[in-house]
Amino acid sequence: MNDETKDLKGKLDACEREVAKLREVETSLFKTLKTAEDTGANVVDQARKAAELHLREAQIRVESLLNEARVRAKNTIEEGETTARQLLGEMEDNLKELVQQYKAAESQRNNLVDDLKRLANEALDRAERARQSTRNFSADDHLAMAKREVKKSNFANEMENKRLRVPTEVPAPPVSNPEPARSFFDEVA
Repeated sequence: MNDETKDLKGKLDACEREVAKLREVETSLFKTLKTAEDTGANVVDQARKAAELHLREAQIRVESLLNEARVRAKNTIEEGETTARQLLGEMEDNLKELVQQYKAAESQRNNLVDDLKRLANEALDRAERARQSTRNFSADDHLAMAKREVKKSNFANEMENKRLRVPTEVPAPPVSNPEPARSFFDEVA
């Protein structure tokens, strides 16, 4: 019995030493797990902060691009208005010359039609360039710009019609057929 007791005590001591080792391993694993959790939390926090920083930078870039696009659009519109005013001045000079030189009216009319075609093509080209350069704008912005262009065009047409009225002292061309006489200005109007 004594031998068996000694043997069992030896086994008990060995088991207690094994339990102590296992408890040390458990403590070490717990510390490692805690360290991993803390590291994971730090990594997640740093990633969140980095994502917020990238988001803020992207928002700043977007605002900068939008502001730049707005400035370009404004400059394009101002250039268009300046060009339109210049072209209207040129048209007024051409019309004064047509009144003074009635015999050259047909050739001047053709020049005016060519100028109007060019203006229309330039307006279409400007509109296309504006559309290409402002793709980030909303449809409402484009609609507002188109309405302004139409108003400008209507204003230019009204101004043109006012300038094309024939003074009473200009003689009418001779009538060669029984139809009512029509002048160049009637055709333009």
